[in-house]
Formats: sequence, structure tokens, C-alpha cells
Amino acid sequence: MLQRIQTIYLLIAAIFSAGFVFIFKLWNDQAGNPVFVEEVLSALGLTLLSALISLITIFLFRNRKLQFVLGRINILLNLILLGLFVYWSLTISGETSVSEKGIGMLTPVFSIVFLVLANKAIKKDEDLVKSVDRLR
Repeated sequence: MLQRIQTIYLLIAAIFSAGFVFIFKLWNDQAGNPVFVEEVLSALGLTLLSALISLITIFLFRNRKLQFVLGRINILLNLILLGLFVYWSLTISGETSVSEKGIGMLTPVFSIVFLVLANKAIKKDEDLVKSVDRLR
């Protein structure tokens, strides 16, 4: 059923993963030009994969266990992406002169929060179904 709250959470996580990283910059380079995620191909692939997994998870509402597992995989993927952003931000050349990071580096954090909320709601649904099955 698509009207559950975890659908909203997963949709928001997909928007954070795929939408906002193209709007908000990651950091500024030495010349002061903003660097977006499409300029870093490995990060682009991870963000699009995360958004795709979130959208696929929405339509697996009949298989809550697989939905929960995909949510955890997506959380791990976003943690890897966050780790890459932190690593890149610490190894940017010219870091000592200007240290200006963009809000785009925090999009995996927001995505992780909504994925955790979605997994919590999926777990709650699964526990409810198990409790009803015990009563039959």
C-alpha cells in the first residue's frame, strides 16, 4: 500500500539523494567556482544508486522484509557516500587558504535520517502483522 508513512520517508530520502545534490554545491575549488556532484562521477553514481534503491523500495510494499533489508543497504550506501565527501573535503588542494564547504555535503545525512525513519515504520508494520498472525 502506497499510502503508508514509510513511502513518504523513502520519497523524501530519494529527493535528498537525487535532487538536492544537483542544486546545492559540495565545495568551492581554488578559483572560487562551486563544485557540484555531477563533476565527481563516483559520487554521482552513488547518489543516483541511492535514489534508485529508495524508489524501488517504495514499490516493494508487499515484501516488508526485503524492504527493510534494502533500507539498511541504502543507509550503508549513504554512509559510504558521506565518508567519501568527508575524505574529499579534507584532501582538497588549497584547503588552508579557504575552507568553504557547501550544504550539498550534508545531503547524505538528511537521507540517512529519513531512511532510518522509514525502516522504523517498516519494522512497526512487520511487528503489527506478526501480532495479528499470532491471534489467528
